[in-house]
Amino acid sequence: MPAEAAVSVFPQLEALLPHVQKPIQYVGGELNSTVKPWDACDVRWALMYPDAYEVGLPNQGVMILYEVLNEREGVLAERTYSVWPDLEELMREHGVPQFTVDSHRPVKAFDVFGLSFSTELGYTNMLTALDLAGIPLESKDRGLDDPIVLAGGHAAFNPEPIADFIDAVVIGDGEQAVLDMTEIIRAWKAEGRPGGREEVLFRLARTGSVYIPAFYDVEYLPDGRIGRVVPNKSGVPWRVSKHTVMDLDEWPYPKQPLVPLAETVHERMSVEIFRGCTRGCRFCQAGMITRPVRERSITGIGDMVDKGLKATGFEEVGLLSLSSADHSEIGDIAKGLADRYEEDKIGLSLPSTRVDAFNVDLANELTRNGRRSGLTFAPEGGSERMRKVINKMVSEEDLIRTVSTAYGNGWRQVKLYFMCGLPTETDDDVLQIADMATRVIQKGREVSGSNDIRCTVSIGGFVPKPHTPFQWAPQLSAEETDARLEKLRDKIRGDKKYGRSIGFRYHDGKPGIVEGLLSRGDRRVGAVIRAVYEDGGRFDGWREHFSYDRWMQCAEKTLPAYGVDVDWYTTRERTYEEVLPWDHLDSGLDKDWLWEDWQDSLDETEVEDCRWTPCFDCGVCPQFDTWPQVSNSGKKLLPLTVKKDAATSGHTH
Repeated sequence: MPAEAAVSVFPQLEALLPHVQKPIQYVGGELNSTVKPWDACDVRWALMYPDAYEVGLPNQGVMILYEVLNEREGVLAERTYSVWPDLEELMREHGVPQFTVDSHRPVKAFDVFGLSFSTELGYTNMLTALDLAGIPLESKDRGLDDPIVLAGGHAAFNPEPIADFIDAVVIGDGEQAVLDMTEIIRAWKAEGRPGGREEVLFRLARTGSVYIPAFYDVEYLPDGRIGRVVPNKSGVPWRVSKHTVMDLDEWPYPKQPLVPLAETVHERMSVEIFRGCTRGCRFCQAGMITRPVRERSITGIGDMVDKGLKATGFEEVGLLSLSSADHSEIGDIAKGLADRYEEDKIGLSLPSTRVDAFNVDLANELTRNGRRSGLTFAPEGGSERMRKVINKMVSEEDLIRTVSTAYGNGWRQVKLYFMCGLPTETDDDVLQIADMATRVIQKGREVSGSNDIRCTVSIGGFVPKPHTPFQWAPQLSAEETDARLEKLRDKIRGDKKYGRSIGFRYHDGKPGIVEGLLSRGDRRVGAVIRAVYEDGGRFDGWREHFSYDRWMQCAEKTLPAYGVDVDWYTTRERTYEEVLPWDHLDSGLDKDWLWEDWQDSLDETEVEDCRWTPCFDCGVCPQFDTWPQVSNSGKKLLPLTVKKDAATSGHTH
């Protein structure tokens, strides 16, 4: 990369900032951000969370990789985020390229442009960034001086819809993967970049753990289904495996969390207390693809919280994981941290609590130093039958007992999260959500002796995801979803006695159909994404920017050439024989096991949590030589310092 290409574009950018909303998000210089000397490094990464700064900055995945890479000698990593349409327009007008916020260098000057996708709705933002950076949109048009465009994150477990736009994909945990990739790129550059772009991609592919879409051909059957996916280059593996970091205590990142300059969606320091989940909820892609469970030790968590608070000055700590109350030592963790930071008034939070893992002691520890906000529970299914279908083993009695404990202990607000459009669901299953909310309010009034309590029912549309037992399931159409939710709304509003205490929030069915198209799509869907981008599609995850009509019109223009349509990808049920677009990407889950679990769901059969029961042969542990790691050390979090007054009286706080 010629040195002049890596010069800061800040002087040109600065002139544009007075004309845009929230200019602060583009200036960089956050507490704990890192700027390394360009010329002292031989491998350079630009990392992007393809959304606005306020959503992207707190993203743990990007923050961890930023730190892991910058700790390595001779390697630098900088961050870039999606620019809002107002700045995009000015950048195009004045020839300012996509830049990093750390040193405002052009993204095109880096060796790797890595994007982390936690949702498929960020794909159009990726194309905007590539175009602004001056990087050809399609990988086949890129040259030696263009960065390697790399996708990761949960949505990358089916990268096929964006296969034409990316050079490489890492599935699974990124910490070790980015370091391994860095060494391969470093060696190739040191040798004088032999064989050009194709050679470095081949070296990455040969490891068996980086997927290079260009090295695979997809063959289709006459009816539109996939016949097979085959490597088109010898030495490239038939299947590519996910990465799994086994000892989280060896990766205590982020050590120096970034502190945002502008307001962001999460104003707190977060610590991931475990990865993976074995509850086996059939709709949950995150739980399936991050197996096995790997818990961070109680002492490891304590050290990370201590260092992170000192490095940031935040006043709240989020204990993150897919189901944080399931950590085997969560009670001791919460109490230890609440004791430790009582005087500093540091609040603790769990993202959402399982009904059967909630207890008042835990809830009291979590709110001891912070504010007592509402509690969120996710029964997911409205009826007992639906909860069996999705393997969410929570009975209505469990829920009522839990909320009655909460209301009885002074909480006034409970939020319940459900899904609509689950496999085999009927109107009646959804209408039972109203009955449950009514019982919650009834019980709450009874135990609290007050009418001043609230229950908010929040509903999301179900989207079948790859690598889950529901990957074969038909999706409910937008019209049917909306009709079902309208009946539910009418039932809640029509309840004269309790309806006023029940809040009702729901998304209409349209964004779910687009998400469904992108999550189970194949390479043919890339044409739709490109057409939407060219038609002005940006920030599809934001309600005010999302246009269902635009997506449908672009799909109608591009898909008929392949003999398929949106319904073919969304509302159609798949059969066991069908080759799924992601079958050559190995999440460790055995396809037969997933199919059996799908059949169990149709029979309404529940499956236990394999962390505490014998193994169910999902396939992950033997294949990756891993196993569920449960901390269970029996240790407690001791005070960080012995207080002077206490030292004389012989006991510590």
